[in-house]
Amino acid sequence: MTLNPEQWRPWLDAAIEQAEKSWSEGGIPIGAVLVDRHGQIVARGHNERVQSGDPTAHGEMSCIRQAGRRRDWHELTLVTTLSPCPMCAGTTVLYRIPRVVIGECRTFQGAESWLQEAGVDLIHADCDRCVSLMERLQAEKPDLWAEDIGH
Repeated sequence: MTLNPEQWRPWLDAAIEQAEKSWSEGGIPIGAVLVDRHGQIVARGHNERVQSGDPTAHGEMSCIRQAGRRRDWHELTLVTTLSPCPMCAGTTVLYRIPRVVIGECRTFQGAESWLQEAGVDLIHADCDRCVSLMERLQAEKPDLWAEDIGH
C-alpha cells in the first residue's frame, strides 16, 4: 500500500499531539500512533520514561502496548515523531509491522537501515514540528536528551 502525505499527515498530527502530551507531563516529546488498514488510529502512545521510570517506555513501545493483543500487526502502520531506536525498530520487525512513517530523523538517526533490511517501508515526513520538539528538548533539557539516546 502506497501512502501519500494527505493520508499520513493527520496520523502524524496525532503522534505530535502525543509528543506534546509527554512534554507537558515533564517527559520526552516523542509520540506515536498505530493505524489500521482502513486508516483508523487503533492506538496512541507517548514516551513515558520520565513519568514512569521505565527505561523501555519509549513512545513507540507505549503505543504498541496500548494496541494490546492483535492479529493484524502485518496490516498496521506505525507513525512516530522520531526515527525509531533499535528497541522500537526491533519490536516493529518482531510484529511484522510493514510500514513506518517517521516524523523526523535530523536530530536522531535510529535503526532505519535495519528496518529497511527487514523489508519495512519507511516514509520520511521530514516534519519541522517534530524537529522543533527535539531541538527544544536538546536546548532545555540536555541531560535528559543524553539519557534518552544512551550517552
